Amino acid sequence: MTTHPRTPDRSRTPVQQAALLVGAVFLLVGILGFVPGITTDYDTMEFASHDSGAELLGIFQISVLHNLVHLAFGAAGIAMSRTASAAGTYLLAGGAIYLVLWLYGLMVGHDSAANFVPLNTADDWLHFFLGLGMITLGVLLTRRVTTAAGGNRR
Repeated sequence: MTTHPRTPDRSRTPVQQAALLVGAVFLLVGILGFVPGITTDYDTMEFASHDSGAELLGIFQISVLHNLVHLAFGAAGIAMSRTASAAGTYLLAGGAIYLVLWLYGLMVGHDSAANFVPLNTADDWLHFFLGLGMITLGVLLTRRVTTAAGGNRR
């Protein structure tokens, strides 16, 4: 009889998978923001200013800073997807950050110097839905569920 050493379970929990996917999408968006053609009016991109005329997919106003934030947020999601606890924190805290960014975008005029990221109306509403979506994933995927055997598992 041959014995095989037990290998640790390397499968990801649903919350880890969600954080990994969200992080990968943010990373992709950050990269695409630096690709002419996918980013329209690329030559008008500013580092950080409401005057940046560049738009991702011709819809979402971006700047170098905006792209760097997407890259950092994506890297954080991928890194935090390593544990279920960190993945849940990423989705909940990240969702809260995006809801605050949504409110900021609504309160600050799009032509204001305070709009340094920059944000336009399409960005504002995307941030709203991202925030809600991330928080929903974080809540639903970190709830305790009761198994048929009567025990709790996460």
